[in-house]
Amino acid sequence: MGASGTGSAHLTYAAAVAALQERGRFGIRLGLGRTRAMLRAIGDPQLTLRGALVAGTNGKGSVLALVASAFRAAGYRVGSTPKPHLVTYRERLMIDGRPIDPTTFARLVAEILPVADRVARRLGEPTEFELLTAVLFRWFAESGIDVAVVEVGLGGRLDATHVWDGGVAVITNVDLDHMALLGPTIAHIAREKAAIIERGDVAVTGADGEALRIVRRRAARMGVPLTEVAPPPLLAIERDGIVVSLQGLGRTFVGLRGRHQAANAAVANATLDALAAAGIARAGPKARREGFATASWPGRLELLRARGRDVLLDGAHNPAGAASLAVALDDLLPLIVSATGADGGAPAPTLLMAAMGDKDVEGIVAALARAGALDRARIICTRLGVPRAAPAERLAAAWAAVDGRRTVDEARTIVAEPDVGAALELALGGGSRWEDGPLVVAGSLYLVGEVRARLVDDPLLRDPEPEDEVTMSTPAPRRPR
Repeated sequence: MGASGTGSAHLTYAAAVAALQERGRFGIRLGLGRTRAMLRAIGDPQLTLRGALVAGTNGKGSVLALVASAFRAAGYRVGSTPKPHLVTYRERLMIDGRPIDPTTFARLVAEILPVADRVARRLGEPTEFELLTAVLFRWFAESGIDVAVVEVGLGGRLDATHVWDGGVAVITNVDLDHMALLGPTIAHIAREKAAIIERGDVAVTGADGEALRIVRRRAARMGVPLTEVAPPPLLAIERDGIVVSLQGLGRTFVGLRGRHQAANAAVANATLDALAAAGIARAGPKARREGFATASWPGRLELLRARGRDVLLDGAHNPAGAASLAVALDDLLPLIVSATGADGGAPAPTLLMAAMGDKDVEGIVAALARAGALDRARIICTRLGVPRAAPAERLAAAWAAVDGRRTVDEARTIVAEPDVGAALELALGGGSRWEDGPLVVAGSLYLVGEVRARLVDDPLLRDPEPEDEVTMSTPAPRRPR
């Protein structure tokens, strides 16, 4: 269905997703004008919402998960925007940890598409993300949420989400990423992200070095109080999370795996303080401890049990992410193996990997290869069914080049299996010393999503089959409070 070819009041869910994704042809076009115009045309629903806008190079999703979980434990109705999705497009819009339902999603897209067509005549075609941003603010407003926690898409200053100022601005950290769009240096990127701090806000940052100095200057220029957060003491690494010492909470269990989550937990804790200081919502110590302990972030060091095997999912789609995963594997795999009841002759892990061809594939492999926990691992390389995907053979060759102990040979220590389904069956089937060992799935969130969809049957994530859909007619939406 063409982006401008529908003015219908009704869409099926499949048609709504297709209409949104078709707008991907307009690419990434930074700027606020198109999103502002769409929102203005539907009554500026974002103006009824308060909460936190979260920017940063890494950790945004973890901070969202922790803050939203703490507020749910405190009894609030919380809207959040994790991205990207793993299994269903609807995961990008959440209230109380549940994705938007297919009928509501289709209705809202059907309402926004004609608005986008009118805006296009004056300002150019809105992009997929801009249209989705208008949908999410419309849904949050009509659902009467108490607090919103929104993740910036890219950068900050000109990102579509920056049409909204919820009262609290958060910048997790700043590193080199998206340099073609945001600038070639940390300073350039920090200025783009710091721009989400507006007059009247309360601000939080976990940035350091030059980036912190730039965030400080922006906050001072806007007259905004800024809380600077350093990584807290890491007290323990456990199979199902970490234990940290947090300001005002002391010893706290965080149900997200990986030592890097200590910094994210501190930023989340400070964000909750900022939301309370802004008079938006309050989560006390009990709710924070409960929320942090029960927080989940699917596909990010997520541990599943499938066919008698422990399966660890983590995107790790760039060298920095792969380096963090390598550290986490050395921390976690001994705990996972011991939990299966294995002794000194513990079975070796299997790594199932895929990557996009436009990523630094060799850099990702080199970073992962530094994990001592993978020394005895079997490596199964596969190819995702999208045009950008790297061939399985390229991944296998990269592993053979970086680790001379491994060969693509009859011993099958490195396997190139282009079909994802066959590769997963091979990985779960084990064989020899890998039969009972943990399976690690990494290299691309697309792979993580496909594997998760095959292993986890979550009713909330099931999209309707096209043949089962009917033209949708929904009751009048609940109006904002």
